[in-house]
Amino acid sequence: MIKLAVTGAAGRMGRCVVQAVHANPDVELSCAVEREASDSLGLDAGVVAGVGGLGVAIDSELAEQFFDVLIEFTTPGATLNHAEHCRARGRRMVIGTTGLADPDKERVRELSGEIAIVMAPNMSVGVNLCFHLAGVAARTLGNDFDIEIIEAHHRHKVDSPSGTALRFGEIVASELDRNLDDHAVYGRRGRAGPRHRSAIGFSSVRGGDIVGEHCVLLAGDGERIEITHRSSSRMTFASGAVRAAIWCMQHERGLFDMQDVLGLNCSGSASDLKSSR
Repeated sequence: MIKLAVTGAAGRMGRCVVQAVHANPDVELSCAVEREASDSLGLDAGVVAGVGGLGVAIDSELAEQFFDVLIEFTTPGATLNHAEHCRARGRRMVIGTTGLADPDKERVRELSGEIAIVMAPNMSVGVNLCFHLAGVAARTLGNDFDIEIIEAHHRHKVDSPSGTALRFGEIVASELDRNLDDHAVYGRRGRAGPRHRSAIGFSSVRGGDIVGEHCVLLAGDGERIEITHRSSSRMTFASGAVRAAIWCMQHERGLFDMQDVLGLNCSGSASDLKSSR
């Protein structure tokens, strides 16, 4: 039985991860963590998640609690701290946190030289299939189609564009031999002028309780292709994270993404971040 730790266990995503762990017979929850100011400290993580008592009280730190893999959907700062904790104790890690800066990602890459880490902006199986399809579409259509990426999320999401939208951008840019930093356009206002053919546009919508929607729009002369994914439940991400945690147990060290977990050899995956396996 694989023992899992969940951080942010009382949050929207954390509760779903606890539910997904409870539903999977191959894993069990061994510890749950929340920030020090949380009202959920000391409560049973299963009760908080709505699945009944699991005998695991929510704590304010990982400390010396035992687990095989940590599933992390929190903030960049907490994620880096927990990654250092896992490295020091030889524990594996699944990172779904978005909004990590380049230095944070580089530190994760360094830590993956000692432990196995799966890091992905989106753990959904469907989204990762769409990553693959977006790469195929960009490679096939080349420079003859304009590319726009539209995403929508709930009012509480703090980063924009979403990590998933940026990943779509990285994939299509790689296929078209473009540097995303040089060609990304984040929103338009006023007299922006004609669209540059090599631009990769991003638009973000925030409102209500939208779980997550992404569309890669490829617009040519006389035709248009849309690769769209809509999430109606955070359980898609949570179940994918548990799947990643189980897969991660096959590796001692290295940086991987959901393309690896699912066996999809999508150009533009995390290969630029991976250390040796």
